[in-house]
Amino acid sequence: MKIYLAYLFLLFVYTGFFSFPGQAQVISLKDAVQAALENYPSIKAKNNLLHSSNAAIKEARNEALPDIIFSGQQDFGTVNGQNGPANASYGYGVASAGPVGAHQNWNAGFGGLYLANVNWDFFAFGKTRERIKVSEKIHERAASDKVQEEFQLQIRVSAAYLNLLTAQYLVRVEQANLVRTETLKTVVLGRAIHGLIAGVDSSQAEAEVAGAQIALLRAQDATDEQASRLAVLLGVPSQKAFTLDSVFMNLLPMNYGASEVIGDKHPVLQFYRSRVVANEEAVKYTKTFKYPAFSLFGVYQTRASDFGSAYNGSENGYSTNYWDGVWPSRTNYVVGVALTWNFTSLFRFEQQANSQAFQSKALQNEYDLAKQELLAQQQLSSEKMANALASLRETPAQIKAANDSYRQRSLMYKIGLSNITDVTQALYELYRAETDQAISHINVWQALLLKAAAQGDISIFMNEF
Repeated sequence: MKIYLAYLFLLFVYTGFFSFPGQAQVISLKDAVQAALENYPSIKAKNNLLHSSNAAIKEARNEALPDIIFSGQQDFGTVNGQNGPANASYGYGVASAGPVGAHQNWNAGFGGLYLANVNWDFFAFGKTRERIKVSEKIHERAASDKVQEEFQLQIRVSAAYLNLLTAQYLVRVEQANLVRTETLKTVVLGRAIHGLIAGVDSSQAEAEVAGAQIALLRAQDATDEQASRLAVLLGVPSQKAFTLDSVFMNLLPMNYGASEVIGDKHPVLQFYRSRVVANEEAVKYTKTFKYPAFSLFGVYQTRASDFGSAYNGSENGYSTNYWDGVWPSRTNYVVGVALTWNFTSLFRFEQQANSQAFQSKALQNEYDLAKQELLAQQQLSSEKMANALASLRETPAQIKAANDSYRQRSLMYKIGLSNITDVTQALYELYRAETDQAISHINVWQALLLKAAAQGDISIFMNEF
């Protein structure tokens, strides 16, 4: 307990020493996550896919409506008839109806055709119902996909946030180390000028300063890289001036996330399960194509023509008056029930259903693999948490010992009882202790985040601050 309190005291001094006046507005992790959920393109894409699947459900339901077709046309042409067979290839043909004359004539007049047609597949062995179910399962899959994408994004943003925070604190460690090496260089140069030490010590001190400057540049480069990754996730322009919440460096989580059995409520597993269910429903829908369809149909048709009944015996029994040709004069209707069945569909769709059934098994295999990976990730997170806490308990003693050693070596060097090598070694040990301190502290939060990701509950992490 005393060691832990000493650690908190040193951490307070450490973070206070490295604080900057006049900082920009602090971006909390919750604000960062919310910004990502609102701006990240993949979330917008999942939303649009969800809207698309919702529209597909409505379209599938509308497919159950009967076909109601209205048609009207007005024509001008000849009506020569001829006995004999004919085939209208590719739908090309002329619907001319007239008496069979002894020779070709070019008598032409106006005509009209107006009709209403209704066709309704009132029973098709559940084909329409299964199609609606498929659309609904696809909608559920899209909804699960969106939820798991949001969950994954929250995990990625949280990890990027912690990585950037770690990189920023390591920059401060490097800056503090640079200050110490420059102070040492000043002391060494002063003693060398007065002839108290050999000139080679000043060369070594300068080398330490150069090394510290290079390390600082590398740390700043790593910070810029992490800031760029976070900016992409937040959907904002890349920037270096992210000011993050230091709560993760000042506090430890209260609840380390007790391990629980991973169930189907995990967002990732829900998505994988929804894929299996949607494909199984598609198998049922495909099987309905093997069966016939029973249809009701009805046609109401009225026609008009310039060619009258006298035209059968006389080629002069017609007119070219437009209104006579387009005004309805004959009407017919047809109603009935039809059975339509393509027998070979028994064979074609049976194999298609078998193919989709194997796809369902493959999707189930992927679901099982995802669950195994999550179980392994849960075990790994528990081990990482134990290791991070064990490492964290060692850092107070490490910091204290490194500080004491550095002060002792520096003092001994100033009075000529130690050499530059001992001082630089103590300087490195203090630098490493400060680095281990920052990394060990963040590693506890990283382990908790990994546990939240494995259990599918981001609140395990978010409720800590």
